[in-house]
Amino acid sequence: MSLKNNKNLFDFDKIRRCEERSDAAIQENGVELPDCVLNNTIIIGTDEAGRGPGAGGVFASAVYFPSLDKKLIKKLSSLNDSKKLSKKVREELFEVIIKNSIHSTVLIEVAEIEEINILNASLKAMKLACENVINEVNLNSQLTAHSSQFTILVDGNKLIKQFEYPQEFVIKGDSKSASIAAASILAKVSRDLYMQELDAKFPQYNWKNNSGYLTKQHLAAIDEFGITSIHRKTFLRKHFEKKNTIQLNLN
Repeated sequence: MSLKNNKNLFDFDKIRRCEERSDAAIQENGVELPDCVLNNTIIIGTDEAGRGPGAGGVFASAVYFPSLDKKLIKKLSSLNDSKKLSKKVREELFEVIIKNSIHSTVLIEVAEIEEINILNASLKAMKLACENVINEVNLNSQLTAHSSQFTILVDGNKLIKQFEYPQEFVIKGDSKSASIAAASILAKVSRDLYMQELDAKFPQYNWKNNSGYLTKQHLAAIDEFGITSIHRKTFLRKHFEKKNTIQLNLN
């Protein structure tokens, strides 16, 4: 991503602090930032990693950049949707984001995913991560002295449930908003490390490479070795139903 396009990600967040803003300015990624009076709203971006896999928990991160200058924006010149970046670039950006933001990453494990479903688990992780960031900001008097409110930018098309702070969802937000893109990187890198640790315990499923997604090889390993407590049984229901149907037809 070019530095110009990267700046647009930061402008997207900045526009949300304008006292007056046009609908076009809100919707268009890459428009010139209109002249406006910035209010004291603190923008926090949040995103998840791990909704789709059939094994492992779901992660969500929230990120707030308390201070931005040209030097930091340049360091984050590759900032984008984490899925569009190489592992090396993600890990490099991870370190920059960690050092220059107030952030939180939350894990919801498989047992709770199975109990409340993956959507609710993802939204809960986002909520907890955002609340952690808000609490940390509130503890820092230097940050809150002139701040009037928070606005949460949520990646996707759903809002966080039972959440007291102003929020808006941003479809494909991880390629539009700097704070959401940063959150997507923290969540993705954190989950990849988690899956590597689980892979050491269950190497037969190759989680270090498939991240728990139900690839053809992963499903073959499940058929050979069975499932573990790390697998999301509800995600495997169709696989086992299909397998049983095939076996019945063979008989």
